[in-house]
Order: sequence, then C-alpha cells, then structure tokens
Amino acid sequence: MTAAPITIEPMQAKYNPQVGRLLVHGFRGKFQKLTNMNDDDLALFFEKMFEHYPTEPASQRMAALQDGEVIGTISIKWKPESDIKQKQKLPSWKSFNKLGKWNLIKMLIGLSLLDHKPQAGECYIADIVVHPDHRSKGIGKLLFQWAQHFAQTEPHLNVLSLHVVGSNPRAKQLYELLSFQTHLQKNSLVRHLLFNESKWDYMVLKLK
Repeated sequence: MTAAPITIEPMQAKYNPQVGRLLVHGFRGKFQKLTNMNDDDLALFFEKMFEHYPTEPASQRMAALQDGEVIGTISIKWKPESDIKQKQKLPSWKSFNKLGKWNLIKMLIGLSLLDHKPQAGECYIADIVVHPDHRSKGIGKLLFQWAQHFAQTEPHLNVLSLHVVGSNPRAKQLYELLSFQTHLQKNSLVRHLLFNESKWDYMVLKLK
C-alpha cells in the first residue's frame, strides 16, 4: 500500500491543537523540568499561545501533513527589514487559568530565555519537531528543505541557523549531515538551572 503524500503547508488555526501536542513531544524535557506540568497542560499552553499571542511579522510556521494529520512542524524567523516594532499584547490570563498563574509566568520566562534575535541576513530555525511515530521517514529533511528554499528565495537572507542542546548529539549529527557547522558553543548557568541543559551549540548553514 502506497503511503499518502506529505505536504508542507502554512500554519492554520485548525492545526493549533495538533502542533501544540507536537511541541510537547519535542520539548517536554525542558518545560516539565521548569514547571512540572503534565503533557496535556503543556499542549494546552502551546495551543493557547497560538490562539492569543500575536505572531511576529518576520516569522513563519509550517506544518507537515499526511492524510490531514499534522506529523511535523517548523518555525523560522528573521530580522524585520523595518525597525518598527509591533506592539505585543500579553495573552489574557483567563485563557490560561487552568494552568495556574505561576506556571504561566515560568513558561513565559522560559520562552523568553530561549528566544533568539536574528541578525541581518539570518533565517533562524526557532523549532523543528517530527511526531515520534513518523521519525526516520525523511520528514525532518523535508522541513529543512522548505526552510532552505524559503531563505534562498529571499534576497535579504543568506544563512540558516539554529541551536541544538549538547545532550542531543544525534540531532547535531543530523544537522552536520545537512551541512550545518558549529559557529559557537555556549554554556549557560541560567538555562542549566531552568531546563537542565547547560551546553548549547549555535549552528549555521551558509546559503549564498
């Protein structure tokens, strides 16, 4: 039986619950260390963030779909060509009250510490996740190819970049196979205390 084709499509509101669950698969180790929230609460947090938190103008999230199911996602961002800042409104507390105010505060702090501000010419991969049941099928490579094609067709972008934790050598090897090179190694006491991850590699793929 032939597998259904995989398509890469822009994020839509109807995918919020599935992508929220995907991010739990990818990052539960970091955020459960920070908050002790269970998988369902973490998924709800990400889903509500998609619903209520304004998307940065210089960013794009894509979803990999097969048979209508979201099996992977990638988020990229770049430095806006204009310095005009979009006003960021914090999401309504009522949307998150099931999670507890302290958990919400800790998650927002954690996300801000993981945030990376791209430089001019940089297309930064903020996250990439493939569903555990669909790994080793080339989906991650498809998402990377989409990001690479996007950056190559934008005249103001010339590198792809990402961070990988030191405790995930398998991911680093995959990125090296895709021609990413370690540009900088960082040690962060704060990230170690919050996420139990002290070593981070900043990797770059030059495109032009």
